[in-house]
Amino acid sequence: MLQEFKAFIARGNALDMAVGIIIGAAFTAIVTSLVDDLVNPLIGLFVGGVDFSAISFGLGEAQFMIGNFVNAVIKFLIVAFVVFMLVRTVNRLASLGKKPAEPAPKAPKGPSTEELLIEIRDALRAR
Repeated sequence: MLQEFKAFIARGNALDMAVGIIIGAAFTAIVTSLVDDLVNPLIGLFVGGVDFSAISFGLGEAQFMIGNFVNAVIKFLIVAFVVFMLVRTVNRLASLGKKPAEPAPKAPKGPSTEELLIEIRDALRAR
């Protein structure tokens, strides 16, 4: 079982996945800083200098942190856009080396309706 585990870890897919997770975690930290340190103050300018992450409302004992939710949505949209651009670029680079697909050959043209009717007529006359 240990040998199988070593073979699994040594395969490229597992290593690629590990690298992706590590880079993703580092990128998430960058996006969090971008939103918290740059985007929120900019939005705060437009909403009267309010700390955007502190926007909330209470209902009884419950406190609803609307600003934190909006921050999470902004972070998600940034990460999703970057991933979209990455996948788009990789797909374009992968398609550069491929030849465009040749159109399928046209099916041989069959007899027309008139030709079929003539054949049927001739077959009926030959009886």
